[in-house]
This record gives sequence, C-alpha cells and structure tokens, in this order.
Amino acid sequence: MSGSGDELKGLSFAIITVSDRSWAGQREDLSGPALKDYLEKKGARIVKMLLVPDELEEIKTTLIALCDDPDAPEVILTTGGTGLSPRDVTPEATRAALEKEVPGLAEAMRAESRKKTPMAMLSRATCGIRKKTLIVNLPGSVRGALENLEVVAPALGHALEILRQKISDCQQSEHLSDKEKEKK
Repeated sequence: MSGSGDELKGLSFAIITVSDRSWAGQREDLSGPALKDYLEKKGARIVKMLLVPDELEEIKTTLIALCDDPDAPEVILTTGGTGLSPRDVTPEATRAALEKEVPGLAEAMRAESRKKTPMAMLSRATCGIRKKTLIVNLPGSVRGALENLEVVAPALGHALEILRQKISDCQQSEHLSDKEKEKK
C-alpha cells in the first residue's frame, strides 16, 4: 500500500456493525472493535460505535442521522451485510442515504481483495457521500474489514479535503504523485 501511514490521523469515524446475530446478542461483534482498535492506533478518533440489525430502513435511518448531525463524523464505516444473503442489505440502505456515489473506493477494495480470494467478486459494497461525510461499506469479517480499510485509507484524507472544501482541486493537494509534482 502507498501512503505515509498517518493518513487517518485526526480523522473522525463512526463504525456501524450490521449483523442480526450480534444485534440479538447471539454472537460477539468482532469486526467493529477490530476496526476501532486499528483506527485508534493510526491516530483516528472514534466518535460513535453502533450495532444494528440487517434491516434496510434501520441502516438507512442510522446513516442519515449520523450524516445530518451537526457534529457528523468525517467517515462512517459499516461492517457487514455486503454479501449475497437475502438479509444482506447494507449496500441498498447506503445507496438510499447517499447523495453521490464514490465507486472508485469500492472498485479498489474489490480489486485488491481479488488478489487474495476469488470470493471478493461477490462483494456488493458501495461507497459515497452524504453532506460532508464519506460512507464506506466493509465486509463483516475482521480480516476482510481491516484489509479493505487498508486499501482505501491512503485516499481518505484527500477525499475529505475536497469534500470539506479545504482544497478546491487536486492541484493544491500535498497528495500529488511525484510525477505530478515534477510537472509543476
């Protein structure tokens, strides 16, 4: 992976675990806490951790409420509900909450994951923005969630700079490639 390793430092995150069994207390949520630990080690702030069942309206309502809050997190990570099971509705709920999709993030996660398992092709994860918050769907497994977060982490800071209008275009960013810097 590229990136300086501190691209998550100072960013605010909410983590939503989507799981019927964890929500009902039948299985411990492992992916939400693993994401929290990873992000905190990288210097990110976790402002909210939630657990919701695989219910489209509940997921959508939760996403909208978090994004529309005046103290909205910069990034919302969902974990779970991105597969082919009839109860897997996280991508549909996310799309219903989004104002714009950011398909490159999900494409990058699938492409990198495909190098490790052909099952990555079955992921229906989506990513996008609502207001000033970036929403990223991650797999429900600890390994899948962490590996996919590592794929998109180098782009999150730059995406948020643009989204929150800290820079107006890529030419003003410190995230330019070395070739782009040489051209200037």
